Amino acid sequence: MKVFGIIGWKNSGKTSLVARLVTELRIRGFMVSTIKHAHHNFDLDQPGRDSFQHREAGAQEVLISSKKRWAIMHELQNQEEMSLQILLPKLSRVDFVLIEGYKSDDHPKIECHRASSQTPLISADDKTILAVATDHQLGAEFPMQFDLDDTAKIADFVIENARQI
Repeated sequence: MKVFGIIGWKNSGKTSLVARLVTELRIRGFMVSTIKHAHHNFDLDQPGRDSFQHREAGAQEVLISSKKRWAIMHELQNQEEMSLQILLPKLSRVDFVLIEGYKSDDHPKIECHRASSQTPLISADDKTILAVATDHQLGAEFPMQFDLDDTAKIADFVIENARQI
């Protein structure tokens, strides 16, 4: 599998770019999975559902299955957050894994940046960030720039620069 990351501050366009890249890579015949890092608690389940009750009762893992999809929810139960290196092998083999977040990990990345955010660029001090996808022109110190909406060119770059794991 090859991995490539999409990073940026909140509301920079990361999720929209990842979704467009998944579609673009699928159109080109690649199998794609994603990993999304959340900085906050999240829940895929709903109170009152059977699976929610199983987790609340203390189940370490709950697997939910139907004829359309399945999912495993794993409760960490006071264990440390799992690293990207532990999570990647849990995925089924695909051509590309797009990673949203995990800014500090050492895989190749593109940073999303919007002029309206008025946030500093992360890429100034990070050699794993190979390019910036932005809605404005950056200075010459950022030689690899893409229009944030140019999904095809960004996909070409991802294909060329993704790292084999």
